This record gives sequence, C-alpha cells and structure tokens, in this order.
Amino acid sequence: MSTTDQARTGSNAMATIDVDRSDPEYRAWLKEAVRKVQADANRSADTHLLRFPLPEAWGIDLYLKDESTHPTGSLKHRLARSLFLYGLCNGWIRPGKPVIEASSGSTAVSEAYFAMLIGVPFIAVMPRTTSPEKIRLIQFHGGQCHFVDDSRKMYEESAALAARTGGHYMDQFTYAERATDWRGNNNIAESVYQQLRLERYPEPAWIVATAGTGGTSATIARYVHYMQYDTRICVPDPENSCFFDGWTRSDPGATSDCGSRIEGIGRPRMEPSFVPGAVDRMMKVPDAASVAAVRALDRAIGRKAGGSTGTGLWSALKIIAGMVAEGHKGSVVTLICDPGDRYLDKYYSDAWLAEQGLDIAPYSAAIDQFLATGEWPC
Repeated sequence: MSTTDQARTGSNAMATIDVDRSDPEYRAWLKEAVRKVQADANRSADTHLLRFPLPEAWGIDLYLKDESTHPTGSLKHRLARSLFLYGLCNGWIRPGKPVIEASSGSTAVSEAYFAMLIGVPFIAVMPRTTSPEKIRLIQFHGGQCHFVDDSRKMYEESAALAARTGGHYMDQFTYAERATDWRGNNNIAESVYQQLRLERYPEPAWIVATAGTGGTSATIARYVHYMQYDTRICVPDPENSCFFDGWTRSDPGATSDCGSRIEGIGRPRMEPSFVPGAVDRMMKVPDAASVAAVRALDRAIGRKAGGSTGTGLWSALKIIAGMVAEGHKGSVVTLICDPGDRYLDKYYSDAWLAEQGLDIAPYSAAIDQFLATGEWPC
C-alpha cells in the first residue's frame, strides 16, 4: 500500500514520529567543557573575607568579601563561570562557535578566560573609546575586540554578530540573575555565611552589594530570603545610573542619559537582571564619595580597589553610622569588586579627579571624622 493510500485509510494514524538528534561527538565535547569550568572553581580557593578596622567599643564588625583574588581579578569571574555553565547546559555554546558579549570591562575579561579554557572563540563588543588596558586584558585571555562608535548599539551589534557567525550572545544583562544558583552551591552569599559562622555576629545585619547587571544583589537577596535570615540588602548606585530612580519610582522604564564614571556598576537602563523587589534599601552615592572611600580603604588595610568597591564601602559606613547612633551592634558585609591597579590613572590620580571636577576632600574628611568620633557629619 502506498503512503498516500495509508494516509487515506488512516492505517498509520498511531505511528510514532521519531527524530533523534543525538550527537555523541558534541556530547563528549560538552561533558569535557563543563568539567573544565567546574574544575576551575575547585582549583580556586574561596575568596577571603577581610575585616575593616572599626573602634572596638562600637560592637560592630565590617567585612569586605575580596573578589579581586579570583583568577581574572574580579567579582565578574563568578558571573562568567555561571554564564558559561548556563550556556553550555542549555546547548547554546557550541564547539568552534564564538561566544559574544556586550562588555568593555571585567565581565569581558572573565568571559575571555573561560572561552579560552574550553577552546571556543570570544568576541567582546565594546565602545571604540575603551581603555587600552581593558583591551589588553581581554586579548591576553585570547579574546577579540569588536568596536562600535555608539555605546548604545552594543547590545544590538552583539546580537547581530552572533547571528552572522552562528555564535552565542551571552547577554549578561539578561541572564546574570538566572544563571546563578541562588539556593546555594557555594554562591557568593552562601560563602559569606560559611565564613562568618565562627564570628561574634555570624548573621550580618546588612549586606551591601553594588549593581552592574544586578545579578549579585539578586543572588544574595534570594539566598537570604530562602534561608530565612533577617539580613537586609542595600544596593548603592553611582551618579549617572538609573537603578536608584527606577527603584524609588517603581519605574522599570527608567533611563539615564550618560554613562557611569564608576566602572563596573551603574547602567543607563533598568537591566532585566536587576530585581527591585528583592532589595530592601538603596543609596545614591556621589562619585567623589566613592573615590574618597576607596582611598580610605587603602589607608586602612593597604588594599587598592576599583571605584565600585568605594561605592559599596561608603554606603556600608553610612549604615554603620546609623547603627552606632541607635546603639545597635552587629556585622555588615560589602565587597571588594576588583583590584585598584586597573584604575591607577583614574581613581588614584589627582589629575583625573581635577579633569572630572571631583572634589573628594569633604568626603575623605567625613570618613576620617566618623572613624575617629563615631559621628557622621550632616
């Protein structure tokens, strides 16, 4: 009987349609790629939790989770690892096909590292004005740089480049909060609580996390809620970023007309990975205050860090000032996001500050006064 006759009589109506796309060669590659990414985490000891010196009489401990000790030197190493595992396990990253990201900063550096680790090309789409040092770091880890004249076109060009090459657009700003296992699996929040378990205040009153994608604050907040801790989450926002305005106005369409001077954080649009409902508190921090705080960190513990660390530290000190004034004891945690040696010509340069019109003296004086007296200047 012909196929036409079978269809006419309905004799194959119960036939099973079976399409098998199994590819043993690809699955073997995928298994090895996932092993390599997971092995990187096993080789890297957990990042340190450092103490910032405060007067003993306050009964308050301030800790900084030092993410600059990752192999690629920043908090974004965790994000890149999670994004690669997410892309691999979803079948989006394929052998020989490029991974593409819209980033000119630490995310691109870390993603280039993982792309080289599993043997796929990596292309960072970035503004033509990106600093030579960032370009050098991306290329050092085997990445390529694709330049655009208008930074607002980075997302669009990344998607188009992925379509042209058959590659995968990683899209950190969409997938950052989805890719990380917020229930645990040694994410940054679980790590903090494990490291605090023998301290006098093992459950911090506040965790302060700045936002670039928003993925870190979302992961920490979700873990805190899941574990039923009383810890509250504060997200500081720099100048020229829309997160604070969007959060305070409950406006998912909030935008900013210009970019942030504090690299790695602040965005001109409300990114999909920023989860406003998980956040307890936000602060709008002047850029000069961020720089003053990061220099205060260097004086206090001898560690230089990037400007985003200063934004978080300034907010942590403000929170602690409130605790002191109210007679509360406890602990506060914030992050060292990346090392200061990447920014010696910016946040540690008085010439750069003068060019930007930033006067950090009043903010430095405020920090010094607070640490000496316990009183925060009005």
